[in-house]
Amino acid sequence: MDMDLTPQQKEAQAGFRSFVDQQIVPHADRYDQEERIPAELVSAMARAGYLGAIVPEEFGGRPIDMITYGLLAEELGRGSSSVNALLTVHSMCSFAIARWGSPAQKERWLSRMAQGTLLGAFALTEIHAGSDARSVETEAVPTSDGYILNGRKRWITFGQLADLFLVFGKCEGQLMIFFVERNTPGLSVAPITGMLGSRASMLGEVTLNNCQIAKEDVIAKAGFGFASVLASVLDIGRYTVAWNCVGIGQACLEASLSYTSQRKQFGVYLKEHQLIQQMIANMLTNLNAARLLCYRAGYLKEKGDPRMIMETMIAKYFASTMVTKAANDAVQIHGANGCSSDYPVQRYLRDARIQEIIEGSSQIQQMTIAKYSYQQ
Repeated sequence: MDMDLTPQQKEAQAGFRSFVDQQIVPHADRYDQEERIPAELVSAMARAGYLGAIVPEEFGGRPIDMITYGLLAEELGRGSSSVNALLTVHSMCSFAIARWGSPAQKERWLSRMAQGTLLGAFALTEIHAGSDARSVETEAVPTSDGYILNGRKRWITFGQLADLFLVFGKCEGQLMIFFVERNTPGLSVAPITGMLGSRASMLGEVTLNNCQIAKEDVIAKAGFGFASVLASVLDIGRYTVAWNCVGIGQACLEASLSYTSQRKQFGVYLKEHQLIQQMIANMLTNLNAARLLCYRAGYLKEKGDPRMIMETMIAKYFASTMVTKAANDAVQIHGANGCSSDYPVQRYLRDARIQEIIEGSSQIQQMTIAKYSYQQ
């Protein structure tokens, strides 16, 4: 595996960092407090090509390799985990169409997704179903020309903004995946607020009440590609979240380096105290390890290596546990200031905690990784 970024990847990384420093970092705390991101930022991300990062060029996208895509997620996560959440769910939806959609579905949605005039979201979780996808209770009843869909989806990231939902349900006991547009009669979205972290991710509870879905809007059903679609879409989500964790971890490190270089206690800067140095050393070491796991996952994706799904899960598991520790130490280093909204590290800690839950909890990933280990 080549450990060096190409000149093109370095140039892209510098561009991502500049965008985040100018467009996101100065406003991220306000987004968190207001529990929303502005439409202007979504438009800016679209103009920069970020929302079309995995949309084929023929549909107006600006596709980038998976390492560069990871660098984009890292930089967005460094600025705001909530903003990166938009990239995550939008990319999961656009990937599903680009990889598994019919020619008609691609023509219908991909160009608008690349332009940012149509935002996608991933609607799997329900009140009684999360990690256990097979327990979804959303029900599809077949009709002569499609399906009638009823159910409630909860914790849907950017459900308040999304125009197109990738909805998981069951039809006659068999799992299926549907595309459901926001303007479908019977679909309504209730905002969810007051979350611990990723507060600007504009979560929604999506209710499907006798929604008529055309048979052309089905993307997968059990026995006909369902497992492949689900695994590949979740893989994109986990990859983006893993890099997001690296971004939050980088933000924790930079904030801690700056703070310990400016604040004095007992007549010397904090960075002169050995126990502070221990926390900084552990933060950097674990951050570098998480970044390397993400690079490996991206490298395998570029090669089309089948190990990429498990290596992405390993990267996501390690990075999400790493960033919780890094953010906790960053708050500890900042003392009482770290618990204040005057400093972003309290947001980093709240956002970090969410990463161990979304796109598969740490416990589910541990079980899967352990099972994989015995198969090697």
